[in-house]
Amino acid sequence: MGEFWPVPDALTYLAGGWRVERSVRDLASGEEGEFSGTTVFGPLEDGGLLHHESGTFRWRGVPRPAERTLRFLPGGSPGTADVHFADGRFFHDLNLTTGSHVTDHPCSADLYRGEFTVRDENHWRTVWRVRGPAKDLLLTTDYAREG
Repeated sequence: MGEFWPVPDALTYLAGGWRVERSVRDLASGEEGEFSGTTVFGPLEDGGLLHHESGTFRWRGVPRPAERTLRFLPGGSPGTADVHFADGRFFHDLNLTTGSHVTDHPCSADLYRGEFTVRDENHWRTVWRVRGPAKDLLLTTDYAREG
């Protein structure tokens, strides 16, 4: 087996609680920050998952509480998911059946390119590269299953 761990059903795999460690690098300025916290994927009535992330984001040495909520809904083909912001807007697709997935999200003049990799049954990673007129960021997040 290679470095990726195939996941037959993204929603089944993600369900539950995860420890989260994220590094944030501003490639233009060289500044770095980090997020540490938890993500819980809890059931929604429509068969999807409610993703709630909370923790502490440290930037320029200053810690601040941070949280976000996303909705992971069943995708167009078996085992896949469509990810939406809390307000219902579409964010990106997600297909982990090969253990790896690349997706794009245009946001105004910026382009977010996400790379998802599953390492094993308890570890996965996202790397978001954000490029645009005002942004040049690299966000790397490691997830480890709790319990």
